[in-house]
Amino acid sequence: MKLAAIVLAAGSSRRLGQPKQNILLGDETLVERTVRVANRAGLDPIYVIVRPGQQIEFTAPARTITNEDAAEGMASSIRSGVHAATQDGLEGVVILACDQPAITAEHLSALAANGSQIVASSYAARKGIPAYFPASAFPMLLELRGDKGARDLIADARSLPLPDGELDIDTAEDLARARELYINGQLL
Repeated sequence: MKLAAIVLAAGSSRRLGQPKQNILLGDETLVERTVRVANRAGLDPIYVIVRPGQQIEFTAPARTITNEDAAEGMASSIRSGVHAATQDGLEGVVILACDQPAITAEHLSALAANGSQIVASSYAARKGIPAYFPASAFPMLLELRGDKGARDLIADARSLPLPDGELDIDTAEDLARARELYINGQLL
């Protein structure tokens, strides 16, 4: 199956006070690490969704897509990636954020293993991203609006546990915790 990764990296990082996408965790930026992990999972193409004027650097093969509607929230970034996946004729996508150091290539591969149904990650007694969506779910993803993303679409979906998945880097405290626990996405 031809599956893409949609890396959500268009956030403004208001709570952190600096662009989290370019923050170093070990010797690579958060977005660089996310692209590398998605690449290792065999996801191709990898779409990195950014806001207008945003400068993001990464070395792994990926395609940057500028989300002109980034101020709307997460749903507009999802739509930007799904539009690209639709144009490229892909069979499914894994949607993930650039600030979750617990993701692994193995977890991303397992999410998409079935191929025909939505599969979310579970952590902290809830479901969230990374999540896999088959092409049959693209019309629903294209209808999303606002900043809550695909939460309603994954509410009843099957899920796979993602240890430490609740750690996303939104504050200086989150970043300090990630740097204590992880280096290059690997638990210390």
